[in-house]
Amino acid sequence: MAKHILLMDGPDAKGLIFHVTSVLYRNECNIISQDEYVSPATDLVESQFFMRTEFESPDKLDPQKVLKDLQETIATPEISLRISPKKKKDVVILATKEHHCLSDLLIRYNFDELDANVLAVVSNYNTLQPFVSKFGIPFHYITHEHKTREEHEEAILRTLEIYKPEYLVLAKYMRILSPEFVSHYPNKIVNIHHSFLPAFIGANPYRQAYERGVKIIGATAHFVNNNLDEGPIIAQNVKDVDHSYAATDMAREGKEVEKSVLTQALKLVFNDRVFIFGNRTVIL
Repeated sequence: MAKHILLMDGPDAKGLIFHVTSVLYRNECNIISQDEYVSPATDLVESQFFMRTEFESPDKLDPQKVLKDLQETIATPEISLRISPKKKKDVVILATKEHHCLSDLLIRYNFDELDANVLAVVSNYNTLQPFVSKFGIPFHYITHEHKTREEHEEAILRTLEIYKPEYLVLAKYMRILSPEFVSHYPNKIVNIHHSFLPAFIGANPYRQAYERGVKIIGATAHFVNNNLDEGPIIAQNVKDVDHSYAATDMAREGKEVEKSVLTQALKLVFNDRVFIFGNRTVIL
């Protein structure tokens, strides 16, 4: 039996769960797990339905046949239906000089805890190359020096074309991506931001936090869109601090939060649990 994941979202309507389970039954599929959520209607948005169904099918069955059957049965253009095999996602990691997020991901990958195939690491510095080489993962040093942003991003895109990743992970990649670059991977770029968004956007968040006298610090993992640090949020977490923490102490503790939040977000994304709804996420 082959395992698949069905994702469905769109305007809420009667009978959606019934139609899905009936089609899967007709095609001799077995439902392993199913999660649903119905968002409340507002003055601006009608009630929306989200469902994630993990199922297994006979090896001889083409999942596209199931998808076509579902589309014909539900026959509502506003409802999105996707079926994908349950498998590890192919990813490329982008990093700069900081190692903590990258090293955490590579160690988890080495021990098969990441639900992904790390195809390569790309960096605008060669600082992390000796470390990455220990894992036998290709490392591409693509400097940004003496290049325009467009030239630098074109060089990165040429490298990414070699691997054709399903997702890009920004593990402390400290360069702002242009809308042109992001358009190549819509809703497929995950970033870890070193503060609890929307607070302390931009550079030196821990210095900002220290100067403001905050009592918690945090980290945010989000999808990248054309607005700096404003893409749909996937995961967040915080840690209590107090007046005894210097900016360096906050940065040290913040790095631990960043690692855990990024890992949490990637597990959700790689397991097809994240729906994007406007500039928000629904996680099942």
